[in-house]
Amino acid sequence: MVGISRGSSKALCFVTDTSKSMSDDIEVVKTVTSTIINIEVGTENEPSVYILIPFNDPGFGPIIRTTDATLFKDIVNHLTTTGGGDVEEMSLSGLQLALTSAPFNSEIFLFTDAPAKDKDLKNTVIALIERTQTVVNFMITDSVVTNRRRRRNSNLLQTRAISESDAQLYRDLAQASGGQAIVVTKAELPVAAATIVQSVSSSLVTLLQASRDPGQTDSFTFIVDETVTNPTVYITGRSLTFTLTSPTGVTQQSTDSTGSLITSSETVGNFITVRLLKQVGQWAIRMVSNNPYTLRVVGESSVDFLFDFVEPSQGPFGGFDALDTRPKAGASGTLLVTLSGSDSAAVTEVALVESTKGSEETLGVVSQGSGNFLVQVDVMPTVEFVVRVKGRVQGSATDFQRQSPTNFRASNLTLTANSDSILTAGTMTSVPFTVASTRADENITIRATNSRNLDSTFPTVLLVESGNSTNGTVTLLAPLSIPSGSDVILTIVAETPDGSDTNYIVLRFSVVNLLNDFTQPACQLLSMQSGCVENCSLSAWVASVRVTDGDSGAGVERVSLIQGTGVFNTSLEAGNENVTLVSYVASCCAPVMQLLVVDRVGNVGTCQFTARVSGSAAASLSFFLCLIIMGFGQLLLSGFMK
Repeated sequence: MVGISRGSSKALCFVTDTSKSMSDDIEVVKTVTSTIINIEVGTENEPSVYILIPFNDPGFGPIIRTTDATLFKDIVNHLTTTGGGDVEEMSLSGLQLALTSAPFNSEIFLFTDAPAKDKDLKNTVIALIERTQTVVNFMITDSVVTNRRRRRNSNLLQTRAISESDAQLYRDLAQASGGQAIVVTKAELPVAAATIVQSVSSSLVTLLQASRDPGQTDSFTFIVDETVTNPTVYITGRSLTFTLTSPTGVTQQSTDSTGSLITSSETVGNFITVRLLKQVGQWAIRMVSNNPYTLRVVGESSVDFLFDFVEPSQGPFGGFDALDTRPKAGASGTLLVTLSGSDSAAVTEVALVESTKGSEETLGVVSQGSGNFLVQVDVMPTVEFVVRVKGRVQGSATDFQRQSPTNFRASNLTLTANSDSILTAGTMTSVPFTVASTRADENITIRATNSRNLDSTFPTVLLVESGNSTNGTVTLLAPLSIPSGSDVILTIVAETPDGSDTNYIVLRFSVVNLLNDFTQPACQLLSMQSGCVENCSLSAWVASVRVTDGDSGAGVERVSLIQGTGVFNTSLEAGNENVTLVSYVASCCAPVMQLLVVDRVGNVGTCQFTARVSGSAAASLSFFLCLIIMGFGQLLLSGFMK
């Protein structure tokens, strides 16, 4: 229906802070990446795509996306940290880029030790989380809590820390997606991050997802069916206890040092991992805490479900179209549920479960054939909810239970937009939209962002009268540097003045670029001087390079140093702004210099020059190489076009 398939498009996606204080955390990212790749490559759980997005301040990106596991591991291993004098970083901008780049139903891991500088993107990020049904996990170090603990254990003063209010932003986003906000010290991070290895499994399913804020004593049930293996409970929170009850009535307390239900349990920071002995049937877990907590029960199974809010199609072939916006609160709605992993499975029950209190509404289900089931909602809830599906595989003695990790909301605002889904590079494109409201007359705040930071204009406030609608327009300008076929995701968010209600619409555009430049930039070595001797620390080498885009090319857009520790400078050639001159000076102890070159329509490559050290006192250049590698260039294309 919407071109998505769980499992076949599983991504391993890291969004990581690269400020100076993150050196230890980056090492953890490198270790986890290598572990996952070494374990999963060649298996059915191997991610279909690997994505890395760095961020700091003031920048974020580029997005690095590849299907080559070895190349991805090499790129991650070359991550470096820099800057970090400013406390806040562009974490939500990096996350927004990830959400518009990863496949639907992915899982994203964000590493940071800093608060978000771009807090105004919160509603945009939540809109993308809902639309893509993506789980986001935050790995947070150096929070106020962990710094306070560290100060008790040492006399060091921690000046860079995430305050409680800043941490709440990350918890809110994790809650919206069904992920965890894991708060640990830097020393504890490697243990906490080890959970990522299981989370990249293409067969991971959610059996239960719940949260309570403020904390309260509550009981939850979940079903482990015959197809589920490795049932695991993830809990975030502090000062809590729990009691597990198996399908046979056996109980085990979280405080018990021994028992028959838990095969292993580990606590690090605010994060608890409990691995269960598999018993088929309905389990129960009773949580006791006055502090906020989240609870997630997962397992591995081939049986899962996809769903979307839909409306009857206006096209010539009938059927249903997925909504690009939130459903209307208080009105009727329709869900289309699709089962995957079994031709003989059937849905017997669909429920909308209130996220914070657990009350639920059970809905009728009508089979549409081919694993599709239509679900009618008489009145869409006005509170946040998740979708739970129960069913049975033919021949099984036990029902299965699956739940959407993502939390959803309906809205009293209605947002519609008209678009032909095409952006022509170099031409201004207008996207008309309409906001309507059933609330009182009020000024609605408008925010429009896009995945490539294209130049745009839009009204920031629209007066919407109760029961009426107001029109607005977003304009987008795609520069000539974007190649044909590139995706641009436009997210328009409408918000009431008190922030109590928001709605969004997410639109996807494809870029058409009328320029026919398919030639990669070229590097020409103008000169190379080397005084290298056997003791490399006593000598240096100098190179001068001319980068061009050919006679009919669009011109050089950017030249960057991606390998080398020398002094690197660029300038435009006199009288020719399409040619870039590069000068480079380095110690003979660093004999390799590699450039990333990008032209204005997106052709990308690398040039590498190497000076070998001679044994003679007056060393001479023995080797240099200029090589354009289009495969690696295309990998970095989209990010460097920002």
